[in-house]
Amino acid sequence: MTKTASVKPLRRVTYMDDASVKRGLDGVITDTSSISKVMVEKNALLYYGYPVQNLAENCSFEEVAYLLLNGELPDTHELKDFKEKEREQRPISPRLSSLIELFDPKAHPMDTLRTAVSFLATEDSELLTNNPDSNYQKAIRLLAQIPTIIASFYRHSKGQKAIPPKNDLNMGENFFHMCFEKVPSPEVIKAFDVSLVLYAEHTFNASTFTARVIISSLSDVYSAVSGAIGSLRGPLHGGANEAVMQTMLEIGDPSKAQGWLQQALQEKRKIMGFGHRVYRNGDSRVPTMKKYMLKLAEETGETRWPEIYETLSKTMLAANGIYPNLDFPTGPAYYMMGFEIPLFTPIFVMSRITGWMAHIMEQLDNNRLIRPLSKYVGPEERLVKPIEER
Repeated sequence: MTKTASVKPLRRVTYMDDASVKRGLDGVITDTSSISKVMVEKNALLYYGYPVQNLAENCSFEEVAYLLLNGELPDTHELKDFKEKEREQRPISPRLSSLIELFDPKAHPMDTLRTAVSFLATEDSELLTNNPDSNYQKAIRLLAQIPTIIASFYRHSKGQKAIPPKNDLNMGENFFHMCFEKVPSPEVIKAFDVSLVLYAEHTFNASTFTARVIISSLSDVYSAVSGAIGSLRGPLHGGANEAVMQTMLEIGDPSKAQGWLQQALQEKRKIMGFGHRVYRNGDSRVPTMKKYMLKLAEETGETRWPEIYETLSKTMLAANGIYPNLDFPTGPAYYMMGFEIPLFTPIFVMSRITGWMAHIMEQLDNNRLIRPLSKYVGPEERLVKPIEER
């Protein structure tokens, strides 16, 4: 009989109680930024000084995209020029369309989107040109073409032909057109636009920091954005909005929500859509998105999800003192708009590409390679023994 070697477990040393080590960079300030600010004391989020809820109510997503990429809100002429540039770049190449048709229809759209963004690099003659003008044009191209990529794969996953973009529609209207071949009511479009504004930027979150780390090596924009997409895909970041709706579907009936949550807490399950690394007294973006989630419920006549939302929110707050984050109202909002759950996080990308590109360009303005240190907790220095002595 052949003797099977035993597998020795790796020796891991925990340093959770070491105050000098900030795991997850918790509380560590790594750089300065003028793009956005979380005001914990006021429970507010600012984009270049503007409260995000104020922007969501009074500005289109295109205006906010311009703000994040330029530092100021546009005037009428600047907005018209920006829209024209974005709309003329919406079509994707026949080669990229052919690539999308090769993807497994059952694949997650975040995986296909990450690959498609990498492919865009092969079509950019200024790939390695990292000057401000070139990167600004890349930002507009990504803003314009990412919705087309997402919608094209969605149609492919349904066995349907892609619907070309239209340049007489705003970004939200055009995305619905490319997905469903129709544009919903202005109320639905406004709710969608609000979600894009709220998701557009949020300081040094995991995906944004990923993009800054990658571009700090003087890599290209598409590599940085592909890495950010990979980070956003995780359920502890962008993928949380998908998990929220899956939870609500699992509960199904509002009368079961309180019992479901109490059992989940007893079993120490991770409840997605609650808590935030930065906010301690509630996510500043939630009230605005909740308002439009309730408007969608009125528009669609769907009452289950708002009822489950309220029960889970109150029960979690009473049990643990934890508030919902933006993903919690956004999940059911997207579902009531008609989007399938796997599209939720790609829609997040449609919005956050503005914040990512703003940070990429800001990083390059005064670049220094991001290279943190680690505290070594492994074995002390030792010499290699002959194999027969190990």
